[in-house]
Amino acid sequence: MKHTDAPPGSAQIPSLGYALMGLLHGKPSSGYDLRKIFSSTSMRSYSDSPGAIYPALRRLEQQSLIRGTIEEGSGLRRRQLFRLTPKGIAALRTWIARPVTREDLVSGQAEIMLRFAFSEQVAGITGSLELLRSFEAALKPYLTALREEFQAGKAAMSGSGRMAFECGVRQTECLLQWVQYAITAHTKEREGGSL
Repeated sequence: MKHTDAPPGSAQIPSLGYALMGLLHGKPSSGYDLRKIFSSTSMRSYSDSPGAIYPALRRLEQQSLIRGTIEEGSGLRRRQLFRLTPKGIAALRTWIARPVTREDLVSGQAEIMLRFAFSEQVAGITGSLELLRSFEAALKPYLTALREEFQAGKAAMSGSGRMAFECGVRQTECLLQWVQYAITAHTKEREGGSL
């Protein structure tokens, strides 16, 4: 789950960095708040370890993508709240708007779905639809190539190998159906209708 395309002259931002930025777009948060999200939600695929979160926040701050401010808490407690900077918002929008590639599909769809999860709040329904259409455009030829590869090689596969490959084809078919459903749902939402 690593993002590898960085704008010219900028440091590469890993998927964890974008996950943090997406969460901060919704609400300024402390490192502890972010760790709780990673430990108690479906974002558990990211480490909630202080050894992962705090260095990632420091790197984002060094890149001027987020800014931390110390705020007084209850009693003597002080905590640092992180917020996205305008540069961070721009980087997040660029990441969301990046076209989906075959490499994105091959390396797994987790980052594409992370982009989609933040797309509406960061780029609006129109930006979300553009990402979905890019996803659909990448999935169609990828699915065709998977089917062709399966047909060409299934005679030489063991039963379990054939069924495992079929599972991948069916998952990709289901994913394409879901993308097409999401496009329809977002289009109706944008036009003021409901499903």
